[in-house]
Amino acid sequence: MKQRIITALILAPLVILGIFKLPLPLFIAAIACITLIGFWEWTQFVNAQSRIIAMLPALVLSAISFICLPFDSLNLNTLNSTHYAMLVMGSLWWVFSSGLAITYPKSSSLWQGSNVLRHLFGVLTLLPFLWSVVMLRAQGIETDPYHGAKLVLYVCFIVWAADSGAYFAGKSLGKHKMAPNVSPNKTIEGLVGGIITAVVVGWATSQWFDIEFSSHIAMILITLITVVISVLGDLVESMFKRVSGIKDSSNIIPGHGGVLDRIDSLTAAFPVFALLYFIF
Repeated sequence: MKQRIITALILAPLVILGIFKLPLPLFIAAIACITLIGFWEWTQFVNAQSRIIAMLPALVLSAISFICLPFDSLNLNTLNSTHYAMLVMGSLWWVFSSGLAITYPKSSSLWQGSNVLRHLFGVLTLLPFLWSVVMLRAQGIETDPYHGAKLVLYVCFIVWAADSGAYFAGKSLGKHKMAPNVSPNKTIEGLVGGIITAVVVGWATSQWFDIEFSSHIAMILITLITVVISVLGDLVESMFKRVSGIKDSSNIIPGHGGVLDRIDSLTAAFPVFALLYFIF
């Protein structure tokens, strides 16, 4: 626990500094590097003789996405149908995969024996995450260089708040398991505690950062849906690790495991939040 806290105290300021201070091209490069590490860790979920070869499909599809989706600041502020397609694809994936996690182990028979599906699941998990973070970060960058950074940090704050609220509520009140076959410690009571905490933190953060939503109801609904999906996203990665017999995705972050272990909730939250925010 001590190592976990020390690592968090070092990484958190660096992450926030990077979100606010990196120029957009460097920010995109940084998120791309994090995504590539996530893809490397995902190769453990694929039955392949070589992890390097297992990386190729993700690398090819990532390169194609950068060819097909404009990523300069002007185009990222005037999203086209291709950008929206990426967000819709990511959001639908998390709805579908949440169903897989909730119905596990019955659902594992649908995909466990298919390497193609395991590759596809990795791409659907990480590629929309990359693009949704980039799209949010670029919002309003020409007039207010920090507006997009506040949006990115807003999502981080509500997800972190939900994790903390769910932990303490689950510890003190948890009785009804959400998905005992995937993650025995997660409870319905914890989820409710996480949602309440996230909505409170979301409201306070939106006021602090001066983030405008179409209405207070829209802010609450977008935050609520994002948080529920983020919690289920954590379950989805737990499901893949359980099937693959893996405890942590790697040991790259002392006390925290791997990159996927740290961003599992965020990979689900960002595409859903971005889609709802841009639409409403």
